[in-house]
Amino acid sequence: MSDQIVVGIADFKVSNGKGQTLVTFSLGSCIGLTIYDPVACVGGMIHYMLPDSSLDPQKAREKPAMFADTGIPLLFKSAYALGLKKQRARVVVAGGAQILDNSGYFNIGKRNYTALRKIFWRNNVLIHAEDVGGNVNRTLYLDLSKGEVRVKVAGLGVKIL
Repeated sequence: MSDQIVVGIADFKVSNGKGQTLVTFSLGSCIGLTIYDPVACVGGMIHYMLPDSSLDPQKAREKPAMFADTGIPLLFKSAYALGLKKQRARVVVAGGAQILDNSGYFNIGKRNYTALRKIFWRNNVLIHAEDVGGNVNRTLYLDLSKGEVRVKVAGLGVKIL
């Protein structure tokens, strides 16, 4: 049984602990992003809520993982410090659903996903697998022993990405 490390909302974790599993719960419109380097056995996960830190610069300084534009670079830089190499990283994305916004007025999920894609495009990062959109909650797991990513989708069970 692996040691579970919970990544909270507006939080991130990186680790090179082989017996550990990173997990984040309740991904609705938020995005969960995992990165894993199979050579260095380094992985990380972020659970961000909003696309752009300019919405609240003070909050971005206090909790940079709350926003895509401040949290994603912080996740990668923290993983680089443990030995992750971008060219080897396997990147998986989950979340970005439309929850509690039936009219689609705010489109937070879509905006969160678009922000991620723009950051990745500018930095030449490829997404290897994803489970995004819809109107379901998700739980995301990254097993650091083997780099396996699982997503549990409300009402649909667990699948490996």
